[in-house]
Amino acid sequence: MIAHDLGGARRMAVLFCLLALSGNAALGAEPRVTVAVVQSGEAFIVDATTEVQVPVRTAWQVLTDFDHMTSILGNLTSSRVIRRDGDTWIVQQEGIAKYGLLSFSFVSEREMRLEPMKRILARHLSGTLKRMESEATIIALDQGVQIKYHAESVPDSILARMFGASFARHEVEEQFRAMAREMLRRHASAEPAGAGVELSKSIPAGT
Repeated sequence: MIAHDLGGARRMAVLFCLLALSGNAALGAEPRVTVAVVQSGEAFIVDATTEVQVPVRTAWQVLTDFDHMTSILGNLTSSRVIRRDGDTWIVQQEGIAKYGLLSFSFVSEREMRLEPMKRILARHLSGTLKRMESEATIIALDQGVQIKYHAESVPDSILARMFGASFARHEVEEQFRAMAREMLRRHASAEPAGAGVELSKSIPAGT
């Protein structure tokens, strides 16, 4: 009888561990990111999409938190807004992008035109790229947000152009995942304990 009970206890313990592991995996699951990169002449065209279960405001706060972006994106060593003129900001960034054994140091100065809670348009002013323009759009969903990103860039080094498509895909995926993690972290820390999440009601009217 005791042996039977011990066997049952062991089976229950194993089942509990499996359930705990599967639960942790679900909790740790990251939002899916889809990235497509095509080359047109010297330019690389990137289109990416992800969905995150956070309010529009939280997504916007993370996407525009340039002064603290080094704590969000691991490839940045410096990031700051050097000038603000209403919804037009000038942002300077420096960092090192890594891909396998390859690494590229980069600097950039970009003009950011903000359409609050909706869209960010970026234009390259100076730095290690020849040219870059991008657009990030936030779309409110019933349960969270969809973020769409489109960019066209021309690197200024032969090495970057050689590995451009795979390198760009890797960088965009890594950055999207890092920003999604930060959005989820901020949303979780702001949400009252035990409160249900009904994101569509937390989005202000007009966003």
